[in-house]
Amino acid sequence: MGMTEVTNLQYQHCVAAGACDPARNDNGEPDHPVVKVNWYDAKAFCEWAGLQLPSEAQWEKAARGTDGSVYPWGNGIDDSKLNGQGTGDGYKRTAPVGSYPAGASPYGALDMAGNIWEWVADWYASDYYSQSPARNPTGPESGQSHVLRGGSWNVDQDTVRSASRGNGTPGNRNNYLGFRCALSP
Repeated sequence: MGMTEVTNLQYQHCVAAGACDPARNDNGEPDHPVVKVNWYDAKAFCEWAGLQLPSEAQWEKAARGTDGSVYPWGNGIDDSKLNGQGTGDGYKRTAPVGSYPAGASPYGALDMAGNIWEWVADWYASDYYSQSPARNPTGPESGQSHVLRGGSWNVDQDTVRSASRGNGTPGNRNNYLGFRCALSP
C-alpha cells in the first residue's frame, strides 16, 4: 500500500510521459495530493507506475490493522491527527501528504483519515458486506459507482472512520477526490 496519496508532482510525471490525462486541479502544489482526478485517471496512473488501485479490503486492512481500530491511530478521535472539517489545522482544503505522522496506521500508511477521499478498485454496492466473503472480499462484479475511502478535508469525525465508505461514478472529478496505489499481491 502506498504510504501516502499520490501527489501533484508524481502525477505530473505520468502526464509528461503521455500515460495520464492532466488533472483538472485547482491546487497544483507539488507535495499536496492530486485531486480532480476520476477513477480512470487513478487507474491509469497506478498501471503506469507498475502498481494497481488497492482493493477496498486492502485499503481497509492498511487503515485499521489487525485489531480493527476505528481510526488509523486507534479508537478515539483526535483532530490533531488528520486534515478534516473543523480541525483548525490552517489548511483551507488539502494538506501536504504526510503532514500528520501521529495519525499513521499500524502499517505506517499516512493520511488514511481525512485530506482526500481515495478511489479504490472495487465497484460499490451498499449491501455488499452483508453477503460478501469474510476474508478478502473483492467487491461486486459490476456497478454504477466505485468505492471511495478515507473521508476528506470537508467531512466530519464520523465520516473519517476507517470503516466509513463512500462512492462515486467513475467519471466524477472533484476537489476532494484522489487516490493512492498498491502493489499487486
